[in-house]
Amino acid sequence: MLCTRLTNARILTMDPDHPVAHDLGIWRGRIVGLDEAVTSLPAREVIDLQGATVLPGFIDSHVHLTWTGLKASSASVEPCLRAEDVLAVVEGAALAKPAGAWVDVMGYDQRALGRHLTAAELDRVSHGRKVFLMHDSGHGAVVGSAVLDLLPADVPHQDGFLAESAMTAARRLRLPYSQAEIADAVEHAARVCLSEGVTAVAEAGIGGGLLGNSPVELGAYQLLRDQGRLPLRVQLMAAGDTLRALAAHQDDGIPRALDLGLRTGFGDEWLSLGALKIYTDGGMMARTAALTEPYTGMDHTGELQDDPDRLTDLIVDGHLAGWQLAVHAIGDRAADLALDGLERAQRLRPRPDARHRIEHAGLIRPDQLPRFARLGVSAVVQPAFLYSFGDDYATVMGAERAPWMYRGRGFLDHGVTLVGSSDRPVTDGAPLRAVQFMVERASASGRPVGPDEAVTVEEALRAYTVAGAHACRWDDSAGSLTPGKRADFVVLGDDPRQVDPSRIAGIEIVATYVDGREATEGKKL
Repeated sequence: MLCTRLTNARILTMDPDHPVAHDLGIWRGRIVGLDEAVTSLPAREVIDLQGATVLPGFIDSHVHLTWTGLKASSASVEPCLRAEDVLAVVEGAALAKPAGAWVDVMGYDQRALGRHLTAAELDRVSHGRKVFLMHDSGHGAVVGSAVLDLLPADVPHQDGFLAESAMTAARRLRLPYSQAEIADAVEHAARVCLSEGVTAVAEAGIGGGLLGNSPVELGAYQLLRDQGRLPLRVQLMAAGDTLRALAAHQDDGIPRALDLGLRTGFGDEWLSLGALKIYTDGGMMARTAALTEPYTGMDHTGELQDDPDRLTDLIVDGHLAGWQLAVHAIGDRAADLALDGLERAQRLRPRPDARHRIEHAGLIRPDQLPRFARLGVSAVVQPAFLYSFGDDYATVMGAERAPWMYRGRGFLDHGVTLVGSSDRPVTDGAPLRAVQFMVERASASGRPVGPDEAVTVEEALRAYTVAGAHACRWDDSAGSLTPGKRADFVVLGDDPRQVDPSRIAGIEIVATYVDGREATEGKKL
């Protein structure tokens, strides 16, 4: 007997052997059959979906759950458009904290103000507190003298604005968040993901790097799991700087590793270690993505996170230690470095199924596309960036380069696995919003951004299901509604393939199921 049979549904399985079904059987959290294989079987419960559309649960392959949750509970200057309004929010947040405390303020974006705030301006409203005004990109922050006075003299800043590694230096001055605080933030963010049809995510960097929140951050996720509060599946990327030299046997050929040799694949179907996250450059919003040619109208080309040789060595060492690598590279100069490092690593120790990934791939020249394909590297893009920021990004890239941003068709035509993700909370994380952009290639204002990079609805859905499972090494258990795989799926109010593309983002998420349970009500199927 089945636990449950869904019937009278339009089930888009994403499985080419059985692409569309009307019935689906579930037993103990797994899919056991489709259509005739289950239609006549007895079931404890039969749910008539009255023609609703069912898709595999969306996989968001690059998120920041802790940052998302902390942002939701912190003071925010979004959407302040004047410096005085930003400073008023900062002052209110500072006065709510005891003297000498750290004060987190989120939502800062200098583009709305036309310039960066300064340390002197923060000093006037911080009342001696250590204000950390976080840039929305995650690649910078503005701080005042209370923080600058604690930093080593060689840490660079632009009148209080700390970019990339300088921001990391400031974060390291702070006591880490507690596991309980991180767990609460993750749970909040995870439930937002579920409301958007997401059933599994890859957390892009814990324990170090730009956005690590504690040296024992993995324990916060285990705490959630132990308390039954982890509502979706999470794969954790360890930050590259968490690797350290270990005295392993010389035959292992492992220069650096996590303690005990932990690496990609450790864990279970709810919580596991994924790729090693390595930052090579910054971001377009902060103008720190590393380009080969200057930003249009500016005289600089962004910046790399570290010396190129050290970054390459980290890529190679991570590969030699057996990790899948997720290399952050937004600008084309950073992508060159990432591809060079991955090619060198594979030459030293070939691993045909390493499934290395380049995160963002924000600006990829035409000559770089064949290299992605030759190396078998996936492109993990964030389509919603161009929906939200496309007008600005297209302006600072210029007419020639704008079509190269966050590509779709170019990757697919070269045989590169195109993976969808959000990088939440940088911008809207809803997969259906991203799918709509991938099809329309128009920003929120309606401006076309690389229209030749548009893909079909089916290809966009694949980026958030099958391709996401491939990138996270979940092929055998997720990404399609195939017998034997997990019963993770989303029920939609309409079929994205059948509506006008302009309506895709507005399709209702009727329900999200994880492991055969309705995520919002805990109902077992």
